[in-house]
Amino acid sequence: MAKIDPETLPYRPCVGALVINKDRRVFIGHRADGPEEPEGPGTWWQMPQGGIDEDEDPEAAVYRELYEETSIRSVELIAESHSWFTYDLPPELVGKAWKGRYRGQTQKWYLLRFTGNDEEIEILKPGGGHHKAEFNAWKWTAVDDLVDHVVPFKREVYQQIVAEFADRIR
Repeated sequence: MAKIDPETLPYRPCVGALVINKDRRVFIGHRADGPEEPEGPGTWWQMPQGGIDEDEDPEAAVYRELYEETSIRSVELIAESHSWFTYDLPPELVGKAWKGRYRGQTQKWYLLRFTGNDEEIEILKPGGGHHKAEFNAWKWTAVDDLVDHVVPFKREVYQQIVAEFADRIR
């Protein structure tokens, strides 16, 4: 089998949701990936994020992804990132993750205020009902602790996102 040159692959277009509650804590979910997943068993936390469907507006995509992963609908838009953030997969995951079609992701991020009650959050049978759960646990965390929970190859992007939204989070 020929080795895939990451430089020949595009980035997967995605959106991400940095959701804060009334206490300015950030929603994170613990990955529910099994051992058969390209990234291996879920051993890290992340904010809700996912792919943009063909011809889908990124803002519409972030609300859809948030609902599909958490059942959250009670949010208000605070801000949209000024630019897109990009990360590369580690070399051992290129050609495995996302059916080998992408070298990493380019993401538009949204800062959203959660206006509902925690009872609205349902990660095991999330809204949309058309795919398996992305998370097997969730919590609100301090923004200063967020990056420590993230898989190493996503940390730089998370640091950039927090820096961009910092004046509106703290």
